[in-house]
Amino acid sequence: MVLRLHDSLPQSLLARWEEELRSTPDATDQRRRRIEAALDQGIGKCWLGHSPIARIVAEALAHFDGHRYQLHAWVIMPNHVHVLISTVGPASLAEIEHSWKSYTAKQANGLLARSGQFWQKECYDRVMRSQREMAETKVYIEANPVVAGLCESIFDWPWTSAARNGGDSGEKSP
Repeated sequence: MVLRLHDSLPQSLLARWEEELRSTPDATDQRRRRIEAALDQGIGKCWLGHSPIARIVAEALAHFDGHRYQLHAWVIMPNHVHVLISTVGPASLAEIEHSWKSYTAKQANGLLARSGQFWQKECYDRVMRSQREMAETKVYIEANPVVAGLCESIFDWPWTSAARNGGDSGEKSP
């Protein structure tokens, strides 16, 4: 799942891509790749790059780990968050996402002395269809700060499961 800040990708850019990719056979994959590359450029205010805000999000992700979901991997980038979970119990993915966004937006807006939209309303999620895909996604998530040029090693970025669990996924690029 990818959660992104409300100003991380301008709607005009997304609309332009939709138009450009309309008749392309692999439009969904190309759109996803473009979004990932644009997010890694750090567009927007990048509030998640501030440690107190990143800490709020990291604590929210960990809060119901083992109860509502099993948290497999995560990374908090300056303007977006990647999370790999398996749901546990009755909570739906939409309920979990809403819980994270609602709580963290209120807390972050309070710290930033602001009000208004914090997160983009939509999020991107997909179903993992195999253990291999899940393992590859975990590597991708934990390597994202390196790929984005924010650090040299997955262990250097403080806001990731790699830094917390010793990075058992290795340092391969996605």
